[in-house]
Amino acid sequence: MTAQRRPEGTDRLGSPEAWLIFGFLAVILVGTALLALPVSAKDGHSIGVFDSLFTATSAVCVTGLVAVDTGTSFSLFGQVVLLALIQVGGLGFMVFAVRLMAMLGRRFSIKGRVLIRESMNGASLTNLGELTRLYLLLAVGIEAVGALLLSIRFIPVYGMKRGAWLAVFHAVSAFCNAGFDLFGHFASLTAFDRDPLVLLTVATLIVSGGLGFAVILEALRNRRGFPGLSLHARIVLSSTLGLLVAGTVFFLLAERMDPLNAFFQSVTLRTAGFNAVDQAALRDGSKLFACLLMVIGASPASTGGGIKTTTAAVVVMLLTSVIRGDSEVNAARRRVSGDAVRRALAVMTLFICMLMLGTLVVTLVEDGRFSLADILFECSSAIGTVGVSAIGTPNLQWASRVMLLPMMFLGRVGPLTLAGALARRQARPRSASKYPEERIMIG
Repeated sequence: MTAQRRPEGTDRLGSPEAWLIFGFLAVILVGTALLALPVSAKDGHSIGVFDSLFTATSAVCVTGLVAVDTGTSFSLFGQVVLLALIQVGGLGFMVFAVRLMAMLGRRFSIKGRVLIRESMNGASLTNLGELTRLYLLLAVGIEAVGALLLSIRFIPVYGMKRGAWLAVFHAVSAFCNAGFDLFGHFASLTAFDRDPLVLLTVATLIVSGGLGFAVILEALRNRRGFPGLSLHARIVLSSTLGLLVAGTVFFLLAERMDPLNAFFQSVTLRTAGFNAVDQAALRDGSKLFACLLMVIGASPASTGGGIKTTTAAVVVMLLTSVIRGDSEVNAARRRVSGDAVRRALAVMTLFICMLMLGTLVVTLVEDGRFSLADILFECSSAIGTVGVSAIGTPNLQWASRVMLLPMMFLGRVGPLTLAGALARRQARPRSASKYPEERIMIG
């Protein structure tokens, strides 16, 4: 009797989603062990396992929420470890694995190619070595230009060695949308709130990292202007521009910020985590608007988190089609697939449910110590992998910070990837017949 072939998808450990999740977890655990070493601390005393775990998770998930003050707590060794975690987490550990295998002359299996495609969110299965090499070169090139520009300001203020190190660290942290800073005392970029060179350079790095590799590459290769771009690239660019403009105008009017800080606030809330103004001083209405920007986040296959700009755009297009009475979702004379619409709704639903659950748990744990707006702001920052805080993450109870860990991880890995890895999926043969349809009252 021949053995029956195991249906595809029944082995959770063998799925691409599971390997991606366990890969990120492995990097987090290695980072935790390194950051917990006494040599990683500036005073020679370990910061503790939990604070190391929280910091490593925040770095790999490119969030930026901190349990200890980064600038005053870590030695140069600890800062280098932190920078490596940010780079690996931002660009994706599979990209580095592919480059290592390519340098060793190893060939990629079909399973390996699927893993890489999942990590790069839809990349082609062909020519992966060249694609990842180009990806790394582009990322490092953008970071290098950013570091050179930041060094113009930092070296005269902090000296050659420290200024150059600060320029490199913050360029990588900005491009990877991580938001970690080394200025100490949780100051972030508040000392440069009137400095166009620093704020505009960091903002450009944040936006570049948040667009996604595929969109940047397509824009560089395109010679026909905006109409010549794919629908995906056009949605990413137009939604990014729209959100940046809307955020800038909102903070100009609601908070009376100067144009530079209003623009930077709009940029950094798109999963970056740097701040040039005091987030605690924002009005509750501004914090709620900030939560919306943080939940939307960056774009697919980028260094940022959130539900992604394309997800929000597809949901808006779906609502528009329902209002207009259209049977299909269309955009720019193209039809959006039903699968894309379902995935967008699933992503948004899972994100909102996780956000509400996290906010509920933290609210109960803190028991009136902070306002609901501040707690929602903190949880949105965690799940959107942003990193800004209005209450100071170290001020939260231990149990609240524990709740932020899975939220940061979910925000980076993605709800569908996580759900697909944990759910037992049985491959069922498709039937030509369909169940009878029955109407359900909606609204």
